[in-house]
Amino acid sequence: MTETDPFVRYAVANGVATLTLDSPHNRNALSSKLVAELLRGLDDASGDDNVRAIVLAHTGSTFCAGADLSEASDGDPAVAADERTRVMIEVLRRLVEIPKPVIAQIDGNVRAGGMGIVAACDLVVAGPDSSFALTEVRIGLAPFMISLTLLPRLSPRAASRYYLTGEKFGAAVAAEIGLVTVTADDPAAEVARLCAELRKGSPQGLAESKRLVNASILAEFDASADELAGRSAGFFGTAEVQEGMLAFLQRRPPVWAG
Repeated sequence: MTETDPFVRYAVANGVATLTLDSPHNRNALSSKLVAELLRGLDDASGDDNVRAIVLAHTGSTFCAGADLSEASDGDPAVAADERTRVMIEVLRRLVEIPKPVIAQIDGNVRAGGMGIVAACDLVVAGPDSSFALTEVRIGLAPFMISLTLLPRLSPRAASRYYLTGEKFGAAVAAEIGLVTVTADDPAAEVARLCAELRKGSPQGLAESKRLVNASILAEFDASADELAGRSAGFFGTAEVQEGMLAFLQRRPPVWAG
């Protein structure tokens, strides 16, 4: 892969825009390049009258690994963290408020910020190789911004457990706790079936139905996004986060893990 290759591939067929996260070298982490291309793809799909639904898919064994910690370690930590949190909120909000249904097609790992993206989608199909984890607590952080989309989806007990433990769980558990809509042995086939169902709905009917379902989530964005962004940015640069990110990059346990 060269620097000019896209990290998000865009294609339209049969009224469906598919945005494929294709940055396997860093496990589809949310680098500045990937985020910019993802936002551009969402805008293109939103503005195309021929597109009735949007699918987020992925190459490789990871749907999205969350923040690109190699970028997170560059420059002034506080400034870089503030920029990343604002961009992450923009991505999440775009997914929630775009007037077309968004389906996540997952058959791989989802971690940290990737969990927020999954929760922001309207429908989520997970295959047998899917796994999920909120790993922020293990690097000295918490799921700040992605709580805007995660907490409305997850059962309270599940949120408590997986926010605090960082445990990994599979597709069946993800469906049980509300993160995933449906599990399927063949995620692509199930996504195609759901897209066929969505095409039976009118564009304005789909848009208004999504608006009704997501109204409370968007209200929480308006009420809490700035405060959560400030809290998130404030933790980058602390001793525990520096140790947590260094340990992650060096593939070793952080000092508090013994």
